[in-house]
Amino acid sequence: MNLINLSEEIIHGRRLTRKEDLSFFITCDLEELKKGADRIRAHFMGDKVDLCSIINGRSGKCPEDCKYCAQSIHHHTDCEIYDFLSEEQILEACRLNEAEGVDRFSIVTAGRALTGEEFEKAIHAYETMHRECHIDLCASMGFLTEEQLHRLHEAGVSSYHHNIETSRRNFPNICTTHTYDQKIETLKKVKAEGMWVCSGGIIGMGETWEDRLDMAVSLAEVEADSIPINALMPIKGTPLENLEPLKEEDILRTIAFFRYLNPTADIRLAAGRALITNDGEAAFTSGASATITGNMLTTAACATIRSDKEMLAKLGRHYTR
Repeated sequence: MNLINLSEEIIHGRRLTRKEDLSFFITCDLEELKKGADRIRAHFMGDKVDLCSIINGRSGKCPEDCKYCAQSIHHHTDCEIYDFLSEEQILEACRLNEAEGVDRFSIVTAGRALTGEEFEKAIHAYETMHRECHIDLCASMGFLTEEQLHRLHEAGVSSYHHNIETSRRNFPNICTTHTYDQKIETLKKVKAEGMWVCSGGIIGMGETWEDRLDMAVSLAEVEADSIPINALMPIKGTPLENLEPLKEEDILRTIAFFRYLNPTADIRLAAGRALITNDGEAAFTSGASATITGNMLTTAACATIRSDKEMLAKLGRHYTR
């Protein structure tokens, strides 16, 4: 397979599907794969790197049993536990990120779904941010209903994050308290509402290369607009705590073929950036066009907004809205 020719075909409209044999992505030359992925990125996304930041709006006590997660009640971790944050704390964080030039800001909450009084607090916080700040707003609050998604949209939220995590085949090995199909149905609701779909997953959870390819194809099928790729950082107290961290070249290969399969989506570098030299620098020449920046949920931040901007400037990429 000539990967440069394939990248040109994709630029001119070809789209790969699950009906094709995609196994060449697993064994092909990595440098050629990355080069082709970067050509596709440059054509469809340009040199602008989309920066997003999140605040953990409610932490811990999650009833789901996702094996990677520090916030599950099924595991024994040192996760901080607190109820929904005050609007003042959220607004302060939003303003800080806006001032630093971040493109979008999201409230992320632990649990199956944000409901009741806490959901009402979230709606009010989004209304305030939408009125007082000039930054795109995102939400990540689990399995919401069509009505809840519509209310978020009306409050100023333009994108909704909901990871599928892995392949359909591997999903039951990672979580048993909800299903892969429930994930897909939620993404369809987001699309139907007219919001931007942000969905990706975690690699390094014991899945096969075929599982990673399947996840990439599934995200193309739901027309994900943003695809965060997380590399597992094993957390003590979770069932995956003893897994070996991924090698840098494996992360870069994954990012690169995700670009071939999702040419017009933002391929977003997420958790696990510390596994790539210089906080993920090579990812931005391997197909990545976006990143989560600043503090990230329950794992220590490996990069600050300002250091990210310095790194991107050296690569000739820009981050201004």
